[in-house]
Amino acid sequence: MNRFALIALFALATPALAIPAFASQTFAEDLRKGTVLGSTMEEVQTALTEMGYEVRKAEMEDGKIEVYFVKDEEMGEVYVSPETGQIIKFHLK
Repeated sequence: MNRFALIALFALATPALAIPAFASQTFAEDLRKGTVLGSTMEEVQTALTEMGYEVRKAEMEDGKIEVYFVKDEEMGEVYVSPETGQIIKFHLK
């Protein structure tokens, strides 16, 4: 393969590789450990919805509020302490 073809291939592939990292960065900006979302399931769902997340499922698990959500075609889950209202665990799927 000639040098021009390699440069063109790299230029086209680089933005495609950056898209997933950019999408995950959106979550990191507004959802991180310690962020206060609320101390009830309803408050957490409302807070996430107001932040632009689509809440898919919410339940209590092991004494923590667990919420599954989607934003920009990326799924995630968050665990919130009902005592403090803070995120204690955050995971993208």
